[in-house]
Parts: sequence; structure tokens; C-alpha cells
Amino acid sequence: MKYIIAILLLFLVSCKDNKREHALNVLQNWNSKELIFPSELYFTINGKDSVDYSVSSQSQYKVVVYVDSVGCTSCKLRLPAWKSFMSQVDSLASNSVQFLFFFFPKNKTEISNILVTDRFKYPVCIDEQDSLNILNHIPTEMMFQTFLLNKKNKVVAIGNPVHNPKIRELYLAIITGKSHSAKVDDKLLTTAVLSTSQLNMGIFDWKQEQLVEFSFTNSGDNPFVVEEIYTSCGCTTVEYSKEPIQPGGNLKVKVKYKAERPEHFNKTITVYCNAEDSPFHLKISGTAK
Repeated sequence: MKYIIAILLLFLVSCKDNKREHALNVLQNWNSKELIFPSELYFTINGKDSVDYSVSSQSQYKVVVYVDSVGCTSCKLRLPAWKSFMSQVDSLASNSVQFLFFFFPKNKTEISNILVTDRFKYPVCIDEQDSLNILNHIPTEMMFQTFLLNKKNKVVAIGNPVHNPKIRELYLAIITGKSHSAKVDDKLLTTAVLSTSQLNMGIFDWKQEQLVEFSFTNSGDNPFVVEEIYTSCGCTTVEYSKEPIQPGGNLKVKVKYKAERPEHFNKTITVYCNAEDSPFHLKISGTAK
């Protein structure tokens, strides 16, 4: 229960009022809930080669990752980030955590191509019948589609550790048995003003890289520090100074977009920082022709 409370604080401290009650209901409903696995599971490497892999009854913890067929698949997967997190977990708690990836694909070929491109050699279950979701009624919001389970398959934490650094810290604290505080006042907070939250890149040749710039002004009394910036897919990259920005100073965040194909796009860049309104969501849109 203490971990669910910690997650509540992590989510709700930055939630707007109209989302707070919904998040509260989701998290309370999943507290200590047992996740049910389908009786027949098939795991593959790169979506092609079947492997002998199953849900372990011996692992101290399990991280269950569910990705549905809604929206940009590669944006949701973030497989390079998962490889990094899994390596970190293994270095801290070798062989005590099992990772289980369930993908409900809108296009199986697309999933296989992403796995190959990102060189993801870990077993995954391409769940074309969406059986895990049917059994458990997994929340529709991506932020609530990753679970940390105990040995009895009961939920001890919920949230995506590769999309939210605070959730990552919480997962690592639980796995390593260290105490974790979800306080928001354990660091010096400041206030920041964002120049704009959304920029349109217009219409352009899809082969040409595009660049826009967002600006943060430190309007508070303490240094402004960016902790992490997450992009929604590999076609979007960011550049920014890692140095603290003193009161009254400005931080420029350069966002580059390189289309993989002609498309209309809407992408989100999430900025985690020590500002009271963190995280900030920067949005870019446009049409690549």
C-alpha cells in the first residue's frame, strides 16, 4: 500500500484537478490487484523466432509492459530506453526481476521491423488476440500500462519507468529494497515560464530536417534545473544546456524533427525539471510531404 501512495503523490502532484480524481481511482483500483496471465503464451525474438520463455514463479519481481495498438507504436515502445533500464536493473538486482513485454499490434510487421531496427533481443509476446488486456482490463492511458508485480503477481507499483524518471526511481527503490520518498520538497523548487507550449512546423519536404526552439525563463528564486527530457519517438531529438539556469536566466530547448516518411504529425516532448509546474509538455506539429 505504501508504494501505491507514493505513486499517487508522484502522479497527482502534477495533475490538473480534472485528471486528479481519475488517476486516483485507477491507482486505488489496481492496489495489490493480481495480474492474470493467459494460459497459452508464445514469446518470440524479433517477432519471428519462437523461444522457450514463460512467466516465472521464482522471480522476486516482474515488470509487465503492455503496449496497445493506439497511436504511434515506436513512440510507445521506446525499446532503447527499455534496454538501458533493464541493464540497470540487472546490475542492481541480478536475476531477481523478470521483464514481460506484451504487444497488441495494429500491424505485426511494423512491430517486427521496430524490434529488428532497435536490436531488441529480449523475448516479447506479440499478443494478436489482446488476451492480456481482455483478462485484466488494463487502463487505456499509456502511463498506467506498465506494472511492477511481486512474486505472487500482485501489483506493487504502476507507471512507466522509461517515460517518467520519478517512476523509474520508485521501481529501483522497491526492487533494491531501499526506502523511497515521494516528497516534492526534497529539492529546491523554482518557477519557470515557458515561451509557448506548441509550435507548428508547417508544410515541408519530408526529407528535410526541421528545427524549432522553445524557451524557459527562470522566474523563481532558485536555479532552474532540467532533470530529464523525453521525446515521444526517435524522429524527434532535443538539445539543451545541462547547466543550472540562474534566476532571471533563459534556457533554450532546440527540437529537431526528421520525418521517416510523408505524414502529418503531432509529437510531444516532456520536460521534467525542478519547477513547481513540472512536467512541461511541449508539442510540435506539421505536415511532411
